[in-house]
Amino acid sequence: MIEARGLTKVYGSKKAVDDLSFTVSPGIVTGFLGPNGAGKSTTMRMILGLDRPTSGQALVNGQPYTAAKVPLREVGALLDAKDVHGGRTARAHLTVLALSNGLPKRRVDEVLELTGLTGVAKKRIRGFSLGMSQRLGIAAAMLGDPDVLMFDEPVNGLDPEGILWIRNFMRSLAAGGRTVFVSSHLMSEMALTADHLIVIGRGKLLADMGTKDFIAQNSATTVRVRSPQADQLARALAERGTQTRQVDGYLELSGVATDQVGDLAASRGITIHELFQQRSSLEEAFMELTRDSVEYHAEVPTAASGSVPGGAA
Repeated sequence: MIEARGLTKVYGSKKAVDDLSFTVSPGIVTGFLGPNGAGKSTTMRMILGLDRPTSGQALVNGQPYTAAKVPLREVGALLDAKDVHGGRTARAHLTVLALSNGLPKRRVDEVLELTGLTGVAKKRIRGFSLGMSQRLGIAAAMLGDPDVLMFDEPVNGLDPEGILWIRNFMRSLAAGGRTVFVSSHLMSEMALTADHLIVIGRGKLLADMGTKDFIAQNSATTVRVRSPQADQLARALAERGTQTRQVDGYLELSGVATDQVGDLAASRGITIHELFQQRSSLEEAFMELTRDSVEYHAEVPTAASGSVPGGAA
């Protein structure tokens, strides 16, 4: 279990993390979300004792991580996949970590196999792709077979097969009763992986709830219907006070249930080809909640506004 209690970190005049409190429980995958500059990396570094809080504290299994006698047996962490000695081989890198933490050398072969790196164990790390470096970082995190895992952007640089592997891997770790805390900007992947979300913006806690509840509370639900008699259906709905709009070949409406639309269509003899409820994605819900917490905003170029910056003249 990970606990943050009033965590605050100030750099000069900037408050990077502001009185942040939350608990990361075992048995589920907890996603850690926030815009760039929200304080996610700083928070993770404070949990691991790499940064000292200005105030508050972070606990891992009831004590500061710095008090752990064998750190890799307590927490496995991947914060920066490229922050390794490039001149070492993958096996040498893992062997140094194992020996310095009193871990048996057999764990090196076990985690190399676990992450699919056995075939490149003797290759120097400087020649690794980003995806291979991510796998090596995960191998290092698993060396001590810890109960708590922390991953910062673990799917960065992975191909589709690798993304599927890490998704299933994290979920299997949680299913085994471990604490899994993962930060990512890839919302589509978090929607498939995380059971619970902790969302921060400008260093403050914005949400701490289940993924499904988060989407439900921060997005609108609409109904979409496709009919060869769309105009007739739209007029019938308008008579009931329900406004519609055309979206991708569908009539989209809100404030009404699918069964109400179906009953109305049936009563008017209107044919329905498709009728379903449409809920916003995690990305849309996240964007809605963090709209006021984004540090930098940029306009999306359009055809009417001229060429895309950096494009051909």
